[in-house]
Amino acid sequence: MNELLETLGSLDWSPLFITLRTGFFATLVCFFLGVIAANGVMRLDGRAAAVLDSLFTLPMILPPTAMGFLLLLLFSRRRTLGEFLYERFGITIVQTPAACVIAASVIAFPLMYRNAMASFEQIDPDLILAGRTLGMKEGEIFRRIILPSAGPGIFSGMILTFARSMGEYGATSMLAGNIPGRTATIAQRIAMVIQNADYMTAGIWVVIVLLTGLLLMWLAGTVYNQVSGRRGHW
Repeated sequence: MNELLETLGSLDWSPLFITLRTGFFATLVCFFLGVIAANGVMRLDGRAAAVLDSLFTLPMILPPTAMGFLLLLLFSRRRTLGEFLYERFGITIVQTPAACVIAASVIAFPLMYRNAMASFEQIDPDLILAGRTLGMKEGEIFRRIILPSAGPGIFSGMILTFARSMGEYGATSMLAGNIPGRTATIAQRIAMVIQNADYMTAGIWVVIVLLTGLLLMWLAGTVYNQVSGRRGHW
């Protein structure tokens, strides 16, 4: 017990704040890009839709370290895009907080995209046709009919995106590194303290992640049931 209290007293809480900040901005990015991507794919037919769907789902299939390597190649200052961002705007991505957000966004994006896609597919087409019959523009139909109808699924996607962002390790390590107080997230901190055989600190961080994940899943289920009007169980 004394060891636990001593560890808590000396614990560096910066990984928690970095992780929460990364999760918030990654969820924000994935929300807009995921909804836009799902809506765009829904409007396509045939091969184009299949190709884009596979591309948007790819980060879910590839190892996070592989995605991190690709991101590192893309944003390195030795490569075209990274060199352009640095020389033109003075922006450096690698080993910065922005790298944490980019890595988490790429890895978590398929969750937001797939949830938005599934929600859009369940919308009654007659509602959209009715809106067009009433003279509503496509943007208005999307804002007033599609988004509210798909709201519960999109919200669930946001919760899962945030939770996945909090647990991201591989791509973040490759692109952002593990700089204490700057890019060191909870997942990276756990890996580091385990390597140092500091199992007490690792256990504390694991408990924090578990409790946060359970809270998020409970919140997602509660809000989804309330919004969708589900009252009972099978």
